[in-house]
Amino acid sequence: MKYLLWGDLESGLRFLESSDRGSVAMGGGASGEEEANDRWIIIVSIVVRKLLGLCSKPMELTGYGVDFILNLISQNGSLLGLLSNTLNGEVIIPKRGTETFISTIGQLDERVELYKPGSVTERIVNLELDDRAIMDLCMMASKLAYENAQVVKNVVVHHWKMHFVDFYNGWDDYQKENSTQVFMICDKPKDATLILISFRGTELFNANDWSTDIDYSWYEIPKVGKLHMEFLEALGLGNREDIRTFRYHLQTKIVKESDGIDKIDIRSLDMTAYHMVREKLRSLLEEHKNAKFIVTGHMLVIHEEKKLMEKLLGVYTFGQPRVGNRQLGKFMEAHFDHPVPKYFRVVYSNDLVPRLPYDDKTFLYKHFGVCLYYNSCYIEQRMEEEPNKNFFDIEQLIPEHANAVWELIRGLAMGWFSILVRVLGLEMPGMSAHCPTNYINSVRLGKSM
Repeated sequence: MKYLLWGDLESGLRFLESSDRGSVAMGGGASGEEEANDRWIIIVSIVVRKLLGLCSKPMELTGYGVDFILNLISQNGSLLGLLSNTLNGEVIIPKRGTETFISTIGQLDERVELYKPGSVTERIVNLELDDRAIMDLCMMASKLAYENAQVVKNVVVHHWKMHFVDFYNGWDDYQKENSTQVFMICDKPKDATLILISFRGTELFNANDWSTDIDYSWYEIPKVGKLHMEFLEALGLGNREDIRTFRYHLQTKIVKESDGIDKIDIRSLDMTAYHMVREKLRSLLEEHKNAKFIVTGHMLVIHEEKKLMEKLLGVYTFGQPRVGNRQLGKFMEAHFDHPVPKYFRVVYSNDLVPRLPYDDKTFLYKHFGVCLYYNSCYIEQRMEEEPNKNFFDIEQLIPEHANAVWELIRGLAMGWFSILVRVLGLEMPGMSAHCPTNYINSVRLGKSM
């Protein structure tokens, strides 16, 4: 309350995390310079994260229940099929972790086939990064990343006719769990021309994921910029409980023995998503001399990896939150924009997630890369920033809810679960807009202005 009413930073910093406790973790300048009308956003962020922490276990259990019920219905054909099988004593009980157990995200949109199968490799020769076939592969891979390893392998091998490399559960030392999912595939097992790396995004019933999207804490890397702290933690590049761990992973060349880094108890590097993927990518590029790679999800270029970057075809993200400040954006664009842009952010209409954390004079979080924005009619526009960049704008309240009504009407031809999500979107339009169906339709049906 002292911080909210009078801007008492001494009180506020008890709740805020940064690499420099002398400046506000939200990205502001010197202490006390925050505008009073922005303090409530900081407080709301803290309170919501606390509430999400309290709701973490109930949300997880709810997710387990929803997953089970949806799979119970789908594996028995339908509600009527489930009733019939129950009466006949032939109910199919879904088993988590098998190739038939589909996540809630997968249930929202059951499409698994590629839009133009077999055409992706042909496009690589001409480096047409905005080609629909490549975009569609990246979007479908982003959706597939929410599934278990058996589902991923089954879809990649039997539906996409590609080579499945591996599935990883990366260690997050702050959350103390393997919470970062990523898989790798090639277009063919020998002499591959394409390697794809896909990271899972925000899980529907994962309180920690949603907490990440509204967290404003950052870590500053000299000559690079300020990065979202939980983003770094998800990659396994540090733990805010001991700030030295970030220096250990990110600033190896400048760390001195006096920092006591050798005394830090750090989980094996082999278990973190960043290091597992980097090492496997190196070996794949060595094995497939002519291959280039694409990343779906956040990508970080910190360590000098010139050989890897020469092989980068592009990065596609779908509904990505902001992960750093303007300095970071310039650093990343210097690596991704030459000779042609290679970083593309796909944003659908009123999706809430890309508009967090806030981008204003207090928080200073910025996007980077080319923004491919699709409105609710799937019209594509290239721009630096999506409209209504901070979402919670009073002026946009009516248009957002009017658009939610339009999407509900248009979605009546979809399955009952998708309709339910759009009904919930009437209350919070930005949440339902993050649904993968919207992004798949945008990529496949989109028309450029």
